[in-house]
Amino acid sequence: MQELMSRLFPQQHMAMLSMFVARLLVASLLGAAIGFERETKHKPAGLRTNMFICFGAAMYTLLSDQLALEHMGDHTRIAAQIIPGIGFIGAGSIMRSGMTVSGLTTAATMFVVASIGMAVGGGLYLPAIFATMLILVSLEFLGWFEQRLNLKPALMKYEAFGNVADEMIGDIKRLLEPDRAIEIVDVEPSNGGSRLLFGLNSTRAEHKSFLEKLGALKSIKSIRFVGTRERERSSD
Repeated sequence: MQELMSRLFPQQHMAMLSMFVARLLVASLLGAAIGFERETKHKPAGLRTNMFICFGAAMYTLLSDQLALEHMGDHTRIAAQIIPGIGFIGAGSIMRSGMTVSGLTTAATMFVVASIGMAVGGGLYLPAIFATMLILVSLEFLGWFEQRLNLKPALMKYEAFGNVADEMIGDIKRLLEPDRAIEIVDVEPSNGGSRLLFGLNSTRAEHKSFLEKLGALKSIKSIRFVGTRERERSSD
């Protein structure tokens, strides 16, 4: 048994094995820290996804360097393929529903998590730890600042009642700015008239002004605010 172990793990390889294990553990912990924050926010890419991305990026970086040493190849050839690979995964997390685009922050987070894994795989522990802390602070507090400063748009949903749905939709579109669109959620008959459920992308500061203007339209008998759905801006 001892002879088998000595063949599988030669003494000259033990130092390299220890380095591999240490770096992969650090990468897993840093990826898990970011993934845990995403998991608490119920995002698609949570604890396991971010941990595996960080672990995998570190592993590929280590392999790229080690295989190049053994076979006289390019040290960056394997590691360079991490970026397009993560881009492919990130693209799958971006979804569009009507005017709403979601998943951009999730995709960007995975892209940065991969870079943290590459940094750990290259032995750059301090930059990797600093980047992890900066991401956690950004994810936790920047959204709060955006809401307080009315920078982050949301899909404000309204329920309107009137005689003819087409007239209500036409009046609402004429009221809006040229670059702002209405998202029709549902139209159905109601008490001899029409019920229109629609959404407008706006900040919280714009919401009260919109509600007053919508209520003044002649085609709308009554209107009420029914909820908000936060979204990730397409410019993120």
